Order: sequence, then structure tokens, then C-alpha cells
Amino acid sequence: MSEKINILIVDDHPFIIEAYKNAIKGYSSGDKEFTITQANDCRSGYDQITNPDNSFQIAFFDISMPPYEEKNIHSGEDLALLIKDKMPDCKVILLTMHTELLKINNILKVINPNGLVIKNDLTFDELLTAFDKILNHENYYSQTVVRLVGQIQADTIDLDQFDKQILYHLSKGIKTKDIPSYVPLSLSAVEKRKLNLKENLGVKGGSDIDLIRQAKGRGLL
Repeated sequence: MSEKINILIVDDHPFIIEAYKNAIKGYSSGDKEFTITQANDCRSGYDQITNPDNSFQIAFFDISMPPYEEKNIHSGEDLALLIKDKMPDCKVILLTMHTELLKINNILKVINPNGLVIKNDLTFDELLTAFDKILNHENYYSQTVVRLVGQIQADTIDLDQFDKQILYHLSKGIKTKDIPSYVPLSLSAVEKRKLNLKENLGVKGGSDIDLIRQAKGRGLL
């Protein structure tokens, strides 16, 4: 009897979804039966993950997608954390255009995905290789990720979910005094975190615009 594997693909680029589906269809396995569910933004991805009737064994997420503001889901990273909470045994693969050292380091540390693929590395064979390794309980990082991991220094900046949310809302023009309406922190906690972010990013004494510019330049937004 074949093993049934439910796969979730969340990406706002239809051609990427088709590439995933073609790779999965092209994977030769007589003892496995794949069922694919797809979504094209954070909202529809959230709905699929929180649907009590759904259970996924593998999930592919694009990092950058239209957010679901009402649920504080701003990216594929947030969806990855959500599915790891709801379905701890689900294997997570992330796809991104980001090649900034801090961004990649943060993804690996905070999410610890089973797979991480840089879009510029993406080929049909790359997807097949990644899929095969994930199915065989191995992690898979594309060649650019492997190269970047080798460059990671001990002083890289670690951001938790609150830091990321503060940066996100500041980047959207939300004033500091209003951030506690979006993030479950007191105003004093938000201000303290913002000061720490400015110091860590080398803009101590700078404006919020300086902070956001530096965060974007280093791949943290």
C-alpha cells in the first residue's frame, strides 16, 4: 500500500508553483502517493494551515508574499513558524530571492527549515534533488545558501519575532507610540527594542528612517 503524502505549496508566482508540481510529478516513487494543495498569498496559506481538516507532511513557502495583516502574518517565514507550531512533523522548505548574510542566518536560526533554496539557484534538477533529500529525512540547502553559511560570523544579529514585527510596522509608517496596537508589547518595551536595534545596526542616535534603511540594506526586511 502506497504512503500518502500531503504537500502544501504557498507562492504568489504561478510559474513557481507549476515548477514545484512538475518536479513532484517527475519524482519517481512507486510507494508514495502525493496530493498537492496550493495557495498564493499569506491569507490563503494561513487558511490552509489552520483548517482543522488539513494535515501536511511537506510544505513549500516563498518568503516574500502579500501579507495577512489581520493575523500578523507578513511573509512565508511567519507561515513556516505557524505550520511548525500546528504540525510539528511537517517538513518545511523555503524559497527566497534574498542572499544577504544576515537574512539567511536569521532564517536558519529562527525557522531551522528542512530546506532553503535561493531562487537564482533554482532549476528542475535542483528541485528534484531537494525533494528527494527531504523525503529521505535529510536537509537541503542550495549552493548559494551553503556558500553564505560558510561566511557567517559570530557577531551576526539575531532578531526574534517581536523585533521583526517592530521593523515591519515602522517600515509601513506606523509611529512608535502606536506599535503596541499591533504588537503585544508595552510602549516602553517597544522603545527599548528599537534602541537596541539601532545600536546593533550601527545607527545609534539615528532616525527611524535610518533604521529602516539599514535593516533593508542588510536583508532584515
